[in-house]
Parts: sequence; C-alpha cells; structure tokens
Amino acid sequence: MGYKVVVVGATGNVGREMLNILAERQFPVDEIAVLASRRSLGTEVSFGDTTLKTQDLATFDFTGWDMALFAVGSAATKDYAPKAAAVGCIVIDNSSLYRYDPLIPLVVPEVNPEAVEQYKNKNIIANPNCSTAQMVVALKPLHDRAKIKRVVVSTYQSVSGAGKEGMDELWDQTKAVYNPTDDVKVNKFQKQIAFNVIPHIDVFLEDGSTKEEWKMVAETKKIVDTKIKVTATCVRVPVFVGHSESINIEFEEFIDEDEVRDILREAPGIMVVDKREDGGYTTPIECVGDFATFISRIRQDSTIDNGINLWCVSDNLRKGAALNAVQIAETLGKRVLKKG
Repeated sequence: MGYKVVVVGATGNVGREMLNILAERQFPVDEIAVLASRRSLGTEVSFGDTTLKTQDLATFDFTGWDMALFAVGSAATKDYAPKAAAVGCIVIDNSSLYRYDPLIPLVVPEVNPEAVEQYKNKNIIANPNCSTAQMVVALKPLHDRAKIKRVVVSTYQSVSGAGKEGMDELWDQTKAVYNPTDDVKVNKFQKQIAFNVIPHIDVFLEDGSTKEEWKMVAETKKIVDTKIKVTATCVRVPVFVGHSESINIEFEEFIDEDEVRDILREAPGIMVVDKREDGGYTTPIECVGDFATFISRIRQDSTIDNGINLWCVSDNLRKGAALNAVQIAETLGKRVLKKG
C-alpha cells in the first residue's frame, strides 16, 4: 500500500521537479493529484510516463490525502496549507512561511531526520532555503566530529532560485546584449543579470544584510546547532541552475583537510570531487539533474586556528527544493507513517 500524494504548484519549476523526483525515486504513490491556480487549470504535467491535468487549488478537498508537497509562494501557502493540515493531510512546505515557527520542524533528512516526528504539532513540515540546504549537508558531519564555532559563507546563486521569471530574464537579457537594437530590460532583478553579478537577494534589513543572508543564519542554527555563528553574503550570478558556495569553517578543535575529505566522502548526500589539478572540482553546470551535493577545493585555512575552506555546489531545484521535499516525504514514511 502506498501514499495518496498532492503536489501543489505543479506547473512551476519546483513543482515539476517534485513530480520528476517522485517518479525517479519510485516513491510509493497509490494516487496523485496535481494542483495549480485557476489560471493554470487544465495544464498538463508529466509524472513518469503519465500525463496529468492540474486541478484547481482553490476548490480541492484535501480530506483523505496522506501528504501534500507545496511549491507555491507564502501567500497561497498561508491560505491553503492550514486547510490541508486541518483535515489530516501532512504538508511539506517549500516556502519560507513556516521555517521559523518554533513548533514546525525545519528538516534536511541527512542532517536532522528525527525532526520530522514534530510534524504532529501542526501537521506541517518546512523545507529550508535552497542556499541553506546544501550547506548544512556539508556542515553536519564535520560538526559531529569537531564542533563548528563559526561559518563565513559567500554564495553564487543561480537565477532559477528566482523562478521561471528569473530564468527568462537572464535568457532575454543575454540575447539583447548580442542584438544592439534591443534594450536590456530589467524587471525581476535589481540590475542587469546577464554578464553581471548582483550582491542582493531578497529585501534589505535594518542591519544592512539581506533577508536571504538572514535566512542562512537562522536556518543553520535551527537545523544544526543554535551555538554556531554564521555570516553570509548572498550573490545572484548569471547561471541558469545550480547554486555554489564558498564556505570558511572555524572549528573548536583542530581537524586537518585529509580527515575533512574522508568524513565528507562517507557522509550521506555528498559527492567529493577534489583533485588539485585543472578541472579537478565541480561547477554548477555539472551538478544539474544530480541528487548529490558536491564538495571540492577542501583546504586548510592557515589564517585562523582550526580553519577549513571548501567549495559546495548543488542543483538548487533539487537538493535546494524539490529533492529535499521528497526526501522529507520518504523520511516521514519510514519513521512515522510506514506505508509503501
């Protein structure tokens, strides 16, 4: 016996990826419903070899469904997630709405799988921010060995993190740059993204950081350890898919780069590609479509006590969003619901 699963926001980038991953990983689905807003009603989406037509989120009855994977914005989630949860359908939410609610678990299955059991508080589980998810997968096994004091992270985030509009803008601007008769229009991002980098993701806060940077701090503390100090600089780059991060880690005790490499090679969800030669590292274009978080450029930082530098790359539509949501569903099934 399998699960009755709903995918909410099935026509978006992340919703479609959720359907792909559910099929690829052969998640035990007995019945599946795909939902979208009324303007996308009837749009066809693929689930393995099956074609499904979207139903109207506004009128859908979640009664009798086991779980719903939400891939819509916070506003729609605020309206419909509590309705699903109220009738016993467990919500796995990809928006930022519930991440910081102390009663709602924020889960990365390789890091804190036991937290899924807290779903009972509100029948909701939160999926972390894309930039946080890949980083904590790398941090947790190292933290278990040597206790992390401080993390300094700079991100290089692809435009798909801003949805289809972000991808379209990079594509349109790139074409316009090569056609001198076209204007390079700026709509989704604050400045031209083609052939540029923008050190600004989400809104500015009073202390000068952006909300994206704040998310990385708050979520790392909630998922891994409240005592870890984190400072982040988040940058949008002209890459379609795949987030990259340069991570500097300060530990409480010494750990050498060889041990770090060995620990990460054995850690779940991680692929180490770290050769000190031309091309001996992973770039965003190589991680697209892969389940793993890739770690490269592991080296000692001699400027601080107990310091390590590394490079972290992952498909943000997968580990940063859809894959993590499906892994939460798998973990929920194995630890709690026990079907399939």
